[in-house]
Amino acid sequence: MKKVIIEGVPNKKQQLFFDSETRYTAYGGARGGGKSWALRRKLVGLCLRYPGIKCLIIRRTYDELADNHVGPFLTEYGPLLSYNDGEKMLSFYCGSTIKLGYCSSDRDTLRYQGREFDIIAIDEATQLSEFQFKTLSACLRGVNDFPRRMYLTCNPGGIGHYWVKRLFIDRIYREGERAEDYNFISALVYDNPSLMRADPDYVRQLEALPEKLRAAWLYGRWDVFEGQFFPEFDPKVHIISSSDADERELRYFIAFDYGLDMLAALFMGYDREGNLYVLDEKCRSGLTLSEAADAIASFDPEKRAEYAVASPDLWNRRQDSGISGFEIMSKNKSLPPLIKADNRRIPGWRALRNMLGAKDVGRLRISDFCRELIRCLPALLFDKNGAEDASGEPHEITHAPEALRYAVMSRLPEMGIEEKHNFSFERKKKSFFD
Repeated sequence: MKKVIIEGVPNKKQQLFFDSETRYTAYGGARGGGKSWALRRKLVGLCLRYPGIKCLIIRRTYDELADNHVGPFLTEYGPLLSYNDGEKMLSFYCGSTIKLGYCSSDRDTLRYQGREFDIIAIDEATQLSEFQFKTLSACLRGVNDFPRRMYLTCNPGGIGHYWVKRLFIDRIYREGERAEDYNFISALVYDNPSLMRADPDYVRQLEALPEKLRAAWLYGRWDVFEGQFFPEFDPKVHIISSSDADERELRYFIAFDYGLDMLAALFMGYDREGNLYVLDEKCRSGLTLSEAADAIASFDPEKRAEYAVASPDLWNRRQDSGISGFEIMSKNKSLPPLIKADNRRIPGWRALRNMLGAKDVGRLRISDFCRELIRCLPALLFDKNGAEDASGEPHEITHAPEALRYAVMSRLPEMGIEEKHNFSFERKKKSFFD
């Protein structure tokens, strides 16, 4: 085979990406950082270095993958590989392959169960759910001596924003996850001199975006992003130290959202001006109703809560026992009185949005103790089917914000910001003969 010269020199951030040997490496964070070129070059380099290696590159849809990668693969590396459209496969002369795939829904992951790959690349990883990511990770196996690695490119936003941010930005790990397996390489358009020289107008377009969008697309900030349900949330404004809240004259209550997958309980305070304070939280998974009641009752006993507000489904009788969750939890005499939440979603989200935007009275402040709420509230996405509703996916981030919505709705009459609908009807006569 004749000698082939591959054009292009990586910038400093792309070189860091090439050099990373962790099991999971994420690259990007902003637009124009040269992610796609780096991902292709990395896969080609691995295929040439390890003859016979099996790679998989995934994107949300195959059309997106074909538009962004198939053509560039053939243009940049045509003499080194061939493409079989029927098998959706790029094959190298040395026996290495790159399988082209897509994953537009959790169901699509079934096509990869039981398959083995040495290298898996996920382009625009924040467009995939955590379930899809975990399922694909299980395909990273084999009995040969090839490296087992996953490479991800990503920008803030999308259904996968939360899990990418948790693993690579916040570096918060669950049981079985190891910090040393995860590496994030931030890349901005300013790190890509080739693009800045070739298209300076693109940089100016990013710089001219509205503030929130500019923060995400130009500077790669993960606390603001496209599709964020509460762009009003500002850590500098809404997060306070616990001592700042405790110094005020407050009265207390509790709001919680219960499920076997997660109890999210918030210890709340309110003052005479109608301001709300989230002072503490207990967010735990796998608790029975009795255990959840014990956890809620263990909030600071010196701050006596006046009531605890919960989703109305807690009052539903369970088919297996005929006993409601309310009855089970009420056996704990240390709990304050339980009341049903007004769980209307859109009015509740509106009221919460108003509190986040309030300047003088009716404000919301969150103690820095409440890490789960602080992480989940800004990660909520818009529901695709409801312009004013928050998405229920990813489900794991919804519990603490739901509890906060119950809390806000429970205080609306006292804060004087509830929409009043007063209807007066004449009393109907008992008989049409009268």
